[in-house]
Amino acid sequence: MLTNIRSFTYRNWLIAIHDAGVTAIAVLLSFFLRFDGENLLDRLPLLLKILPYFIIFSFFVCYAFQLTTTKWRFVSIPDLLNILRAASVLTVALLVLDYIFLAPNVYGTFFLGKTTIIIYWFLEVCFLSGSRLAYRYFRYTRTRNKAMIQNAAPTLLIGRAADAEVFLRGIESGAVKRLWPVGVLSPSAADRGQTIRGIPVLGSIDDLPNVVEDFANRGRPIERAVMTPSAFEAESQPEAVLMRARKLGLIVSRLPSLEESRDTPRLAPVAVEDLLLRPSVKIDYRRLEILLKGKSIVVTGGGGSIGLEMCDRVTTFGAARLLVIENSEPALHAAMEMLNAKVTQTVVEGRIADIRDRERIFQLVTAFKPDLVFHAAALKHVPILERDWGEGVKTNIFGSVNVADAARAAGAEAMVMISTDKAIEPVSMLGLTKRFAEMYCQGMDRELAMTAEGDKPPMRLISVRFGNVLASNGSVVPKFKAQIEAGGPVTVTHPDMVRYFMTIREACDLVITAATHALDQQHSGASVFVLSMGQPVKIVDLAERMIRLSGLQPGYDIEIVFTGIRPGERLHEILFAKQEPSTEIGIPGIVAARPNELPLETLRSWLSELQGAIVRQHHTEVVTILRNAVPEYRAEGLESKVELQQ
Repeated sequence: MLTNIRSFTYRNWLIAIHDAGVTAIAVLLSFFLRFDGENLLDRLPLLLKILPYFIIFSFFVCYAFQLTTTKWRFVSIPDLLNILRAASVLTVALLVLDYIFLAPNVYGTFFLGKTTIIIYWFLEVCFLSGSRLAYRYFRYTRTRNKAMIQNAAPTLLIGRAADAEVFLRGIESGAVKRLWPVGVLSPSAADRGQTIRGIPVLGSIDDLPNVVEDFANRGRPIERAVMTPSAFEAESQPEAVLMRARKLGLIVSRLPSLEESRDTPRLAPVAVEDLLLRPSVKIDYRRLEILLKGKSIVVTGGGGSIGLEMCDRVTTFGAARLLVIENSEPALHAAMEMLNAKVTQTVVEGRIADIRDRERIFQLVTAFKPDLVFHAAALKHVPILERDWGEGVKTNIFGSVNVADAARAAGAEAMVMISTDKAIEPVSMLGLTKRFAEMYCQGMDRELAMTAEGDKPPMRLISVRFGNVLASNGSVVPKFKAQIEAGGPVTVTHPDMVRYFMTIREACDLVITAATHALDQQHSGASVFVLSMGQPVKIVDLAERMIRLSGLQPGYDIEIVFTGIRPGERLHEILFAKQEPSTEIGIPGIVAARPNELPLETLRSWLSELQGAIVRQHHTEVVTILRNAVPEYRAEGLESKVELQQ
């Protein structure tokens, strides 16, 4: 305690002096109120002798209940409860002093008396809480007046009361600037007719046009609308809300949930992908923090969409050190700029390296000595890998082998490889190369488990499969956005093409969650995990919704053109192979898969053969080796394509 007190700031000492002062005033005032006219002057000398010791005692009590270290600007119910606790402890101390130490030894009767002590308790609570509440109100009014002076935009909040309250707190604390709420539209009938921190709930979401018109008629036109997380639930019809708000000329923003941002509320533009999702899986963020806090982490492919989000999440959850490995200089620079701009305790390093370069990867990883390695680097574009699939073998197979071997040599607790649902009964080179990489990780995971010695748990190597992520580099959503902005047409490969989608953040959080399960020694059997992607989405429906959300009509303003299925694509993605049993692991959104496992020696012999075939550029030989390793591989007409290439 004394060490912490020595680190007090100027503000802490001011608060301590204030609390000691009001405690002294509360004692004296309660004494005067009780004994005024009843031998007051006779009792006063003893009180003044006792008071300094009681004030010193009150200093430590207030510190113990965090009154000295709590910012008055953010005083809340927990702080008021601490005031009640501190006042009660001080009152009990006075009671003990009066009943045990003073009464029998000094007066033979009670010195303070119950009435004085009860009065003191009320005065102490009023003085400690009143000044804090007054200061908070002062800061609130100053923030409000400042917003008015700066012509803050009149803003309408859309969503339930609980979400609106988070936003209103952000305004009061100054985290949200240049906006001033004038009302709330809630989908909950229980909220209507109520006020939230002084802001009225004006009606339901359907009342948006009427409310905007009413404020315009009163000369106070609403300029902006903020959609809170509950406004994006299906029953709130977020697409209709967004289109209606835009037609009314409102600037529309979204308020991320606190669980999503793990930070103060920050507004963001409403992206199309915010409106295209099924309800997200509930993430146990405490579980992620326990895994990552204080750890040393390596992320390969840290400049890509998924890799960068992985970097962001590990810094958010308190990693001590992060090494970002990326082979693209612009991508690495952008990643480091973003990560260094975050307020975090994580020490972030960035290195240019290609995962194909085995010596370089070993040098970086073994020198860094990571606890966890997240392997996101890969070539992922299906048609490109069908054409240049030798490069896919070098990166997705040999690169993954290099990362896995380097993680093992460095003594990491686990390596987590980002895989794909296209590895299930693959029909493309992307799926085939990723499945072989999965098999290598499975084989090493099994070998390490069988050869583990002593009490130290063996290193885990796991793979996590999921489908498409919205707004990632090369995904369909950015492509459709660009095509719509260019005036069309929007190109779709096939009217029956179906895909699974999830957000990058949800995918990365579930990847980390899968790692927590794999590292739990009670559940160490599975090494391949599949993320629950919800209901599949028809790509043509996605295109039509995006066109409508842009305020245009499909087939009239923007044409949709079908271009035909590309090499390596299939109409319907699958989550599990026919011969691949699945197991529930008790975590929402994640299922363990149990695909076929092969001995590591067999896989290494195929790797040796692949290496020679790649050097000789014998594509047919490469295909044969991979087909032997992954017999469920199906690619119609591939051999004829190979012959044409040769």
